[in-house]
Amino acid sequence: MPSAEIPLPAARWKSTLWAKLRGTVGVRFTRFVRAALAALAASEATLAVCDGVLHLTATPSAVISWFVGAVVSYLLSRWAWERKGKPDFLRETVPFWVISALVVVILTLCTKLGYHVAAWLHLRGAEHVAFVGLFYLAANFLTFVTRFVIFHYVLFAGPGTAAQAAATGPDAVPPRPRAGAGNVKRKS
Repeated sequence: MPSAEIPLPAARWKSTLWAKLRGTVGVRFTRFVRAALAALAASEATLAVCDGVLHLTATPSAVISWFVGAVVSYLLSRWAWERKGKPDFLRETVPFWVISALVVVILTLCTKLGYHVAAWLHLRGAEHVAFVGLFYLAANFLTFVTRFVIFHYVLFAGPGTAAQAAATGPDAVPPRPRAGAGNVKRKS
C-alpha cells in the first residue's frame, strides 16, 4: 500500500506564503516596503531636524516631514508599480496626493499628541525628539497597509484589477462579462 504524504498545515502555510511572495502582489508589496522605508527614513530624519534642531512646533514639523516623505514615496511608488514615463495626472498623481493629504492629517494629529505627551512627561532634548519620533513612526505604520491596498488595487491597478481584487479567494467566481462585452454574441 503506497503511503501518501499529507502536507502539514505549517508546510502548506509556508508554501502558500512563498507562492504569494513570488507573485505579482508579493513583488509589488516587497517593492512598496522598500519605498515606504525610504520615505519613512526621510520623513523621520526631517522630523528630528525640525524638532531637535529647528525647534519647530508639532504642526509645522509634521507637515514638513510628511511632505519630504510624500515626495520620496511618490517617486518610489511609481518604481514599485513599474510605472515609466509621464504619470497619468488624473489617475495617478491627483489620487496619490489626495491619499497623502489624508495621511498628513493622521501624522499631524499623532505628532501633536506626541508633543503634548512629551511635554506632560517633561521630556527635553534627545528624549523629546525620540519620543515624538515614536509617535510619528506609529502613525506611519497605521497608514502603511491602508496605503498599500489603495495603491495596489485602485491607484496603480491595471485594467480589470479592481474586479479581480473583489473576487479573491480560492473559491471565488470570476466576474461575469457585461452584456455586449467581448466576442460573445447573444441571440435575440
